[in-house]
Amino acid sequence: MAKSVRLAVRAVILHQGRLLVVNAWPGGVSDLWCAPGGGVERGASLPDNLAREVHEECGLRIAVGAPCLINEFHDPRGSFHQVDIYFRATITAGTPDAAWRDPAGVVDQRRLVTEAELRALRFKPDTLPDLAFGAEGQAAQALYDPLEPIIR
Repeated sequence: MAKSVRLAVRAVILHQGRLLVVNAWPGGVSDLWCAPGGGVERGASLPDNLAREVHEECGLRIAVGAPCLINEFHDPRGSFHQVDIYFRATITAGTPDAAWRDPAGVVDQRRLVTEAELRALRFKPDTLPDLAFGAEGQAAQALYDPLEPIIR
């Protein structure tokens, strides 16, 4: 039986000209970096899920802006399939701190990187540097209606 597609949200946070990235492979299992975020919980809007995830992983409060990328990936040798929705976001409280501890223990490293530093790392998605550091307004913004209840 096929597993369901996992839905996740991620934040593109530029702070003082640097992108916030995390390593979500505890204990140095992998050197892969990505934007902070994680799985969506039923009953909360995508922005609310993203704000929760960024706080858990980085100790920051954020304002979630417009969606800017839908990224889909899967394991061709297995059943894992995930759709990530990326949102632009800004920090409203807190300071990026390498010493912050993720209560779930998933993210054990976080850092702010320049475009050149990011390009020297292993990261996903492949479009992350262009997404984060590309020209302002380079792509049209998608429309998004926050979580709405079903009308019967």
